[in-house]
Amino acid sequence: MREIAAAVAEPIGRLGGAFMISREAKAYSSEVRLTGWAPYFRGRFGVLGDVDADVVVSAAGFFPAETVREAWEAGAGLSAATAADRYAVVAHDFGRRKLADFAESARLADLLQLVVDGGNVVGAPLFAGWRAMRLPEDERARVIQLAHVVRELRGGLHIVAVLASGLSPLEAVVSGTSAILPDGEANAEYFGWPRPYPEVTEEVRRRHVAAERLTDELMAPTFAALDKTEADELVALLAKAERAVFG
Repeated sequence: MREIAAAVAEPIGRLGGAFMISREAKAYSSEVRLTGWAPYFRGRFGVLGDVDADVVVSAAGFFPAETVREAWEAGAGLSAATAADRYAVVAHDFGRRKLADFAESARLADLLQLVVDGGNVVGAPLFAGWRAMRLPEDERARVIQLAHVVRELRGGLHIVAVLASGLSPLEAVVSGTSAILPDGEANAEYFGWPRPYPEVTEEVRRRHVAAERLTDELMAPTFAALDKTEADELVALLAKAERAVFG
């Protein structure tokens, strides 16, 4: 199942993350009257509860602690539960809009649900929190929320894999690519990491490749509930949904 984990990584990353930079996300930010990173952190990490910012840092992984604390505390007037619920609606509205003509949404949602149900929460607190969130009845909205849940599982396991491969979070950011954000140093700057940035040496690149491979291996058991036909169908439907959303 490692091959399936690798094959779906990019479409899951894009489908499960694009709503965070959508017009619906901008409307949510305006509605809750938060700016900068605050609406994102309160929304995405609200499933952790009204915790100290260090708890959010531990789950965010690839953001500097200063960015996280400033954003989390700036949104403290909005309860974590309310923010998470509202952020889920952002995902739902994005799905309804972008997958309006995607006729196979119900089947894709069913396959993603099997994957979500097969995931292990150990090492992936955001996955655990988002998996516990109520799902919408609309299958288009459900596809995006479930893709986001799977994305959170991979994200949590990727943090584990990065550290196990001997990379710092900053080294992982500057040596990596993103499905929906800038790559490398531009991404590090976007996240708020201060310069100077570490050099991306051949050893750093080697460790990054190893971390990606380990992430696929850690994700592989999650797909055990799928037989070969279902796994192939999931890959195909994710590709179709990706085209529907991004053109």
